[in-house]
Amino acid sequence: MTIKVLSKSVSKYRALYSRTVNMNSALFVVMLFGAACAAGLEKDAPIESQVLETDIDGGFRNAWSGNGISVQELGSVKAGPDNTLVQVIQGEYSYKAPDGSIIKTLVYADENGSRVEGAHLPVAPPAPELPPYIARALEWAKAHPYNEEAVLKKTYA
Repeated sequence: MTIKVLSKSVSKYRALYSRTVNMNSALFVVMLFGAACAAGLEKDAPIESQVLETDIDGGFRNAWSGNGISVQELGSVKAGPDNTLVQVIQGEYSYKAPDGSIIKTLVYADENGSRVEGAHLPVAPPAPELPPYIARALEWAKAHPYNEEAVLKKTYA
C-alpha cells in the first residue's frame, strides 16, 4: 500500500514538475521576445535640456526635453480647507506620434483630484435626459429631507 501511495505522489510530482518546466520555458520565450523587441528601441536617447528647481515653501519647477519628448511641470502650495496645505501641480507633456503629429497633454492636480486634457483623449458622450419618474423622485427627495434625529427618537410599540 505504501508503494502505491509513493508511486502516486511521484507521478503527481512529475506532472507538477513538467507543468513548471513548461511554464518556465514559456516565460523564457516571452522574455526573449521582449528583449528582441526592445533591442530596436533607442536606449541612450539624449536629454537636450533639463531644469529642476525647488523652493523652500514646497514649490518646484521641472522641465526636460529630448528625443522629441517635452515635459514641463510647476508645483506650488496653497491654503486648503481647514487650514491645511494643498499642493497644486500643473504641467504638460508632448511627444511625436508615429504618424508625425504632435500629441500634447495638459495636466492639473490639486485637492479635488487630477484633470487631464488633450485633443487625442476620448470625450464622454453627453449625459442622457433623466426619465420623468427619476426626476419626480429627486424632486420629492429634495422637498422631504431626511431627518436622522427624528428617526432615532422614534419608538416602536
